[in-house]
Amino acid sequence: MKHKTIEIFLFIDALGWKIVNDHHFLTGLLPHRRRIDMQFGYSCSAIPTILSGKTPAEHGHLGLFRFAPEESPFKSLARLAWLFKPASFWNRGRVRHHLSKVLKKFYGFTGYFQLYRMPLWKLKFVDYCEKRNLFVAGGMENIANLHDTLSKKGVNFHISDWHLSDAENCLAAEKAIEKGKNFLFVYTASFDGVLHDRVGDDKAVKEKLDEIQKLVESLYRKAEKYAESVQFTIISDHGMTPLAGTVDIMDKVAQSGLVFGKDYGVCYDSTMARFYYLNDNARSVIAEIMKEFPGHFLSKEEELKYRIYRSDRAFGDEIFLLDAGIQIVPSDMGGIPLNGMHGFAPENEHSFAALLSNRELPEKIEHVADYFNFMIERAEKL
Repeated sequence: MKHKTIEIFLFIDALGWKIVNDHHFLTGLLPHRRRIDMQFGYSCSAIPTILSGKTPAEHGHLGLFRFAPEESPFKSLARLAWLFKPASFWNRGRVRHHLSKVLKKFYGFTGYFQLYRMPLWKLKFVDYCEKRNLFVAGGMENIANLHDTLSKKGVNFHISDWHLSDAENCLAAEKAIEKGKNFLFVYTASFDGVLHDRVGDDKAVKEKLDEIQKLVESLYRKAEKYAESVQFTIISDHGMTPLAGTVDIMDKVAQSGLVFGKDYGVCYDSTMARFYYLNDNARSVIAEIMKEFPGHFLSKEEELKYRIYRSDRAFGDEIFLLDAGIQIVPSDMGGIPLNGMHGFAPENEHSFAALLSNRELPEKIEHVADYFNFMIERAEKL
């Protein structure tokens, strides 16, 4: 017996509005499309926003790390500092990858966890935002996520396992349809990786889009066999901005004479530096240092507009955002620049996300935070 309708939401990480238009992606199958304002920050901000309808100001996820010595789960590592020498060995990518896996298991983290290039001596000063799997029941603690809400409403749903590859998740979705599921949230992440490496290579981007299109068409055809009507929507979180240059903020601040953990704290993301001031001198010294870098400190009005303002300043007393295309190198995220990066100002032409569907789209969907209620409204009609 066929369902009356099968509803599919396919998430494609980093499918930006500019790329969608430049490559005329799926214009025939999904003719209804709209430019969407990205959530300020990175995927670690956007994904919890999409899965809950709440913004970073509410769910507390901006950068992966935040300066919070009192709340750091890594304090015990300070006693093992002697193990982490020389730094040149522990900064190797493969070593970092395996150490991340060990720490993830040791601390019982179920969410996405990666050390990247965060200095190991600095871990005792920081907390990590994504300790839990955001996609499963109770994954966002006191905030109801997509799994919680669909379960409460009695929807017959399937949500992807983010650990799996794109192909594996699309195949799992097809099997879920065969088992009678009629609401699907399908997660794919590999396009983001391609763009970080080859955003300026139109041939490589097109090849990846063609690969994704085949997965979409296969999933669509499968749904058509099990439903009278298929409603298929692609959502994304942000675009990708090509590299325009690099700056070394980390070294400049380190040479200032200020002491990390005594005078200030800071998290160096790829596109922003989030400063925490422990005294007034640190604020004035850092303000002077940052005058030479291309970017600006966000005003309260900007933080409110970008939906990241918190009175507790959990994300930093001040956030310095770099101009579009300029990356902090080295940063806590990496030691070399990537050809593409996101996390710049949402109004930058490369930042906008995309919404594509085979059905007309409500006018009220303007920001990635709006996806959540849109998905719930569609689910309630099944």
